[in-house]
Amino acid sequence: MRAIVIPVTGGPEVLEWREVPDPRPGRGEVLIEVAASAVNRADVMQRQGRYDPPPGEPPYPGLECSGVVAEVGENVEQFRVGDRVCALLGGGGYAERVTVPWEQVMPVPDGVSLVEAAGLPEAVCTVWSNVFMLGRLRRSETLLVHGGASGIGTMAVQLAKAFGSRVVATAGRADKLERLRELGADEVINYREEDFAEKVRADVILDIVGAKYLSRNLQALRTGGRLIVIGLQGGVKAEIDLRTLLAKRAAVYGTTLRSRPADEKGAIVRGVVGSVWPLVAAGAVRPVVYAEVPMAEAAEAHRMLDSGEHVGKILLVR
Repeated sequence: MRAIVIPVTGGPEVLEWREVPDPRPGRGEVLIEVAASAVNRADVMQRQGRYDPPPGEPPYPGLECSGVVAEVGENVEQFRVGDRVCALLGGGGYAERVTVPWEQVMPVPDGVSLVEAAGLPEAVCTVWSNVFMLGRLRRSETLLVHGGASGIGTMAVQLAKAFGSRVVATAGRADKLERLRELGADEVINYREEDFAEKVRADVILDIVGAKYLSRNLQALRTGGRLIVIGLQGGVKAEIDLRTLLAKRAAVYGTTLRSRPADEKGAIVRGVVGSVWPLVAAGAVRPVVYAEVPMAEAAEAHRMLDSGEHVGKILLVR
């Protein structure tokens, strides 16, 4: 088969579409003929040499895909050859075929095309596991989403609104702020012009920035609030004022998804299929697709992501 490989680390130009060994499904695994994948920030970090795949995962980038089941391994009864599926991956989505534990595979939800479905697994599973499972966001509470125009951000806005919460989202351009309003955000903040910590009091904050926002995130939390850090685009080290944390009886969580074992990912996937797929089928939640790029031209898709111009997901299509 062919896949995008990273022979040396560097800019988008290092990505190459090459022939590589065919994968075969092991016990408890599904082989997917890939229709599409999607570009995530983790793929860029892997390209730069800053985020290696977990042990045992394919070396090729790509944390999600959609496609058709081509083969099933031993002890897999939940899926059959020909099923239309999408999957949460530890790597390997930028390829013609990929194997994945069956626990991480989901049926394509009704009303979504096979290609569009590639933009769902990573964003939906990230939001579900962090905002709802860990952050316990409740109806009528307020969610603050940083990086609202990203794939994760656009999904967080939609899901929180669908579950009856108030949503505030940050972005750095007027057109992105307007798109977030269209997706349901109750309030939008231009982080280049306004200080979110002066304007918002949130019960849950989903943060991709990290160190740069830590003190202001704590300021923006309500009593009993939950800060969930899932990215480090603004640095890795910062001081925390424990007096603020104690006074607000707040919690700070740091999480990743890629390195979790299959059973943990499976629990997240089951929650998504049971609680989110009906919303997708009803049209209350949709994948926001910015562009579709041929998979062999993954370098161009990475340039799009690096530019920061996109809103939603950039898909790689076979």
